[in-house]
This record gives sequence, structure tokens and C-alpha cells, in this order.
Amino acid sequence: MSMNIIVLDLETKFTFDEVGGREKFEALGISVAGVYDYHTRKFEAIEEANLSKLEERLALKPLIIGFNIKKFDIPVLKPYLHFDPARLQLFDIMEEIQNRVGHRVSLQSVATATLGTGKSGDGLDAIRYYRNGEIDKLKKYCLDDVRLTKEIYEYGCKFKELFFTSKYGTAKQRVELNWEMPAETDDKNQLDLF
Repeated sequence: MSMNIIVLDLETKFTFDEVGGREKFEALGISVAGVYDYHTRKFEAIEEANLSKLEERLALKPLIIGFNIKKFDIPVLKPYLHFDPARLQLFDIMEEIQNRVGHRVSLQSVATATLGTGKSGDGLDAIRYYRNGEIDKLKKYCLDDVRLTKEIYEYGCKFKELFFTSKYGTAKQRVELNWEMPAETDDKNQLDLF
């Protein structure tokens, strides 16, 4: 029994300012992709040279869970794929919350308010780690974000709510959810690549 679900987060080599604007996702480059795979129950950090392994896993059409995945991670990943990512099944936690409360929230605000723990840094730290050759620190930072995203998703499925703090104040706010964890499957053929 397994679930064909992964949690995905990407770190980039460059900032939007360095590549000429917020619409130039294809120029950001991926330094590392962090994944939690519900099938293997393992976390993995995949460097750019090995992204074909991630593409093989995506070809199995998992549900891909992320935070701002539709407007950031997938557009950044698109140049690395040999298929159209529009066919991927995405669950974007940030978008789900935004649709309910009417504005964007950060992973930091949701993690802190819901789980009582925050991010280990920010995206600029990840770029600095990459440029300094601190690959172990880069991978740890990325996988920390994957872990937070996974725990937030599971909390939302279990308790049907999440919390966040507004950037305009410190009060904790609640958002009601109707999320369900997908059922496990017996389809061994679907997931035999790994």
C-alpha cells in the first residue's frame, strides 16, 4: 500500500533581480530540489545534475504538494522537463489559503502559527549557500522547507484548519479547510521506478 504523492520545494541559483525580472522563471536555474515521497517515505535533496531522477518520478503523475508551487516552483522547473508540466496534478497550500482568506500568506507565517516552528532561513540564504559551495547547508535548508510543507499539509488534512499570522499584525488567524488525504493504493506497477 502506498500513496502516489510527493512534497516538492526548489531552490534557485539566482534572484529575479539578477535575471531581469519576476517573469523570467526559466533563467533562475535550480540549485537543488527537495522532495518527500509518500511512496518511499523518504526525504531527498536532488542537485541540478540529477534532476532527471525527479522528472522520472513526476512522469508517474503523483499529486505534487507545495507552497506557492503553481506560481514559482513549477515555472522554475519547466525548462528542465521533457513534458508539459500543465499535465501535473498540483496542490498549492498557499493558493488554497489565499482562495479562502483573500490574500497571500507566507510559509513562515503558516508554519509558526500552525506548528509552532518556523523556517530555518530564507531564499537568499539558499542562494548564498549555493554560491559559497555549502551544498550540505543548502540541502538541509531546502529539506527543512519540505518538512514544514509536509507537516502543514498533514495538519490541514487531519484538523481541517490551519493558522497564520498577518503581515499587518501578530494576531493568529484561523482558516477552515476541507482537505482530505488521498487514499492509499495497491497499484504496484504505477510506482516501481524507485
